[in-house]
Amino acid sequence: MKNQPKAAGKTPSKLIGQRNSELGDWRGDTLARMRALIREADPEVVEERKWAKATSPGVPVWSHDGILCTGETYKSVVKLTFAKGASLQDPAKLFNSSLEGNTRRAIDIHEGEEIDANAFKALIRAAIALNTSGGKKTTKRK
Repeated sequence: MKNQPKAAGKTPSKLIGQRNSELGDWRGDTLARMRALIREADPEVVEERKWAKATSPGVPVWSHDGILCTGETYKSVVKLTFAKGASLQDPAKLFNSSLEGNTRRAIDIHEGEEIDANAFKALIRAAIALNTSGGKKTTKRK
């Protein structure tokens, strides 16, 4: 697995793992489980933590020739947003949020919910295939 340059002596992977531990509840466990599935689907995934500021530790981002998805934690949901989700086939209907946009799609996971691991890994692989093909959805606007 590739990582971005170390920040303050910690790799982005360690920072993401640290953040999952800091949450100390179902959200950290859920994000850790989804992170493991992403890494299973793509052992070469690049992990980063972006958009950190004084009031936020940053957002985990997984990339392979472009952003695959981000992982955000809110009070009642863990949100995995796929950068090009609108261009991906989702036969298992995992996308359940941000469905109205032209580009992104998201999966909101609430406490106690389970996501089909195989379907999720297939979605990650489809996102990789789209990124590596240089594919962009062509949208005709009226």
